Amino acid sequence: MSRVKTLQSLFKRYRRPGDIAFAWFALIVSVLLLSQLADQTTWKNGGKLFAQPRFWPAVSLGGMAVFAGFHLLGSALSERIAGRWQEVWLWVCSLEYAGWFILYAIAVPYAGYLPTTVVFAVLLALRVGYRRPFILIAAAVSGVVIVLLFKTLLKVNLPAGMVYEALPDGLRQIMLTYF
Repeated sequence: MSRVKTLQSLFKRYRRPGDIAFAWFALIVSVLLLSQLADQTTWKNGGKLFAQPRFWPAVSLGGMAVFAGFHLLGSALSERIAGRWQEVWLWVCSLEYAGWFILYAIAVPYAGYLPTTVVFAVLLALRVGYRRPFILIAAAVSGVVIVLLFKTLLKVNLPAGMVYEALPDGLRQIMLTYF
């Protein structure tokens, strides 16, 4: 009898406020990706089924669509939990940081890696609520350390900013090489 109870607890469904919104999102994305499969992959005539370039993406996307459909069905048939839109809003708000990263990537070719990294480190520290000068200085110093680590120690080639062209020759060369 205890084994049946264990299996029941194993398959017990714990709902969260954003379940149905996530289920719809997963189903829509999986069906859209599945609909693009013929354009994005090929089928080679005479090849083995498991070696076809389209086979495993089709299996994974088909499975994703089927299980997203089951998730949607389970969410639709379960009792409604209050707070769905607050949960969805939390997900949308988290996309703000993707926007910060896109702005950072756009600014680097213009302002340069060092100034952009320092400015964005301080801006993100302010954005998350830090206001003490010590923390803001630490954010700026960590930006400088990151730049030095990537450019000098790891020798990563990063784009120089257009603003570096306005610097005097000696300083421009140092900034292009190390910052």
